[in-house]
Order: sequence, then structure tokens, then C-alpha cells
Amino acid sequence: MEKIEHIGIAVKNLEQANALFAKLLGKAHYKIEEVASEGVRTSFFDVGGIKIELLEATHPDSPIARFIDKKGEGIHHLAFGVRDIDRHIAAANQNGFQTLAPHAKDGADNKRIVFLHPKHTNGVLVEMCEDKE
Repeated sequence: MEKIEHIGIAVKNLEQANALFAKLLGKAHYKIEEVASEGVRTSFFDVGGIKIELLEATHPDSPIARFIDKKGEGIHHLAFGVRDIDRHIAAANQNGFQTLAPHAKDGADNKRIVFLHPKHTNGVLVEMCEDKE
């Protein structure tokens, strides 16, 4: 893994969270994007080359909605940038980590993504992401 790509934060209301983080960080978000396949709307802030991704559920049975129902708003995942995500998925599986999907899929911000199950990462949901070509 090459770098921390972003930190994902689950929020109930994206507009309110955008206003709060703009005030906190002293800058506006630079992008809002919906990922229909994941049932989420995202907003991105850049902080010194590391992104903060705010995640709002678009329907009540989405992963973000379930997360907020169970744990409340807050840090949802840490994302690490990788090259050759397929190789990283194979290595993760060989090293005893369980991915939440067998293959990378399209995610926000022009990325291919896969998550590692938090039961194998000390309770932290870890995302690996790779820029799409």
C-alpha cells in the first residue's frame, strides 16, 4: 500500500456535514458524487493531499445507513491507495484477510475499490483503492 488515500466518514446529512467540515477545514468540498451501486452520495475535501470523504446513505438499507443505525455518525473506513489492486486482493487473501467482495468494483472518485473485513483488521474497515485507467 502506497499512501493513505482518504478517510471515510459516515454522515446523516451531507449538506450539514459539508458546512461543518468547510468551517472546520477552512475550505469548501471540491466534489459531490453519487455511487448508486453502493447507495451512497459522497463529498470530498482535500487536506494536504489526503482526502476526507463524507458518505451519506441514499436509501435506508444501504451499507452506510446500516452503519449509522448501528454505530452512529463517524469514521467509517481508512482507504489506502494501491497499484495493481488485483495483486493486492490476492495477497490479502493469501495472508488471511477476508475481502468483502471477491473482485474490485467501481467506486467514487474514479477508483476501483475493495474492502477488507474489519474482523481481520482490528475492527477497522480498510479500503484498498486504485485509480481507474
